[in-house]
Amino acid sequence: MHPIHARWNDLPADLPMPFLERRRIIGTHCMISHVTLKKGCAVPVHSHANEQMVCVLSGVMRFALEGGREVVVRSGEVLHLPPHAPHGVVAEEDSVVIDVFSPVSERTGIDRG
Repeated sequence: MHPIHARWNDLPADLPMPFLERRRIIGTHCMISHVTLKKGCAVPVHSHANEQMVCVLSGVMRFALEGGREVVVRSGEVLHLPPHAPHGVVAEEDSVVIDVFSPVSERTGIDRG
């Protein structure tokens, strides 16, 4: 594997679900995703083996967490999700986030199927 230098806008985008666009770099031990969610985008509650860091660059996201708990994460804030932690999210505004996952996996909670 070689170093990668890229602009987010130059990376290929995929649309794993309605109202959501993702661009990512997948490394050996972690992956980083630039995710744009339109207002109203809803990711159902799910869990995965990956540890996840959600860094909100712009917008407002409402996360549903285990035990019926909700947390609102705004621009400039970070949410840490441990492995196997149930979570879902609704974009309260058009939002842009950076997601960091470890370990790497081709599929995450937003992938259909």
